[in-house]
Parts: sequence; C-alpha cells; structure tokens
Amino acid sequence: MAITEDEARKVAHLARIAVDEADLPGLAQELNGILHFMEQLNEVDVTDVEPMTGVEPMRLKRREDVVTDGDMQDLVLKNAPDAREGFFAVPKVVE
Repeated sequence: MAITEDEARKVAHLARIAVDEADLPGLAQELNGILHFMEQLNEVDVTDVEPMTGVEPMRLKRREDVVTDGDMQDLVLKNAPDAREGFFAVPKVVE
C-alpha cells in the first residue's frame, strides 16, 4: 500500500498540520516508510512472547502499604492562611 500526495494532504488536514504543497511528496514518502516498517513488524511471529513493560527485566521497588499521617502537620499548616486546633480553618459556606 502506497500513500499518494492527496492522501498525505488529507492526513495532514486530519492531524491539523499545515504542510506546504512542496513538502507533500516528502511527507508521502515518510508515511510510506512508516507503513513499510509496520509491515515488517507484522511479519514477526510473537505468539509465544510475553508482553514487556521495558527492555530490561526489573522488579518494581515496593514498600509496605501503611497508612500514616506523614508526621508533617506543623509544616503543612504553616502554609495555611488560617489554622485552628491542628486543622485548616475555612469560611462557613452553608448556613
């Protein structure tokens, strides 16, 4: 399958990319190269290959899932314009 200049123009329009008429042959050639590479990838047999999340097999570093308050109450409340009794104080919204 080959991409023509008209199809390249349509793709550029759909992608909302402004392409000069003089650049359309080059764009069509690049799109043809991408499609050719995709055809090569489709020829590879991957039936027994596990999906990968990266190129190196690594385990994620894990930590114990423990709920804490962060022990930073004073630092957090220092940024508040109004804090009372260890909480943010906000204006009353509903009466």
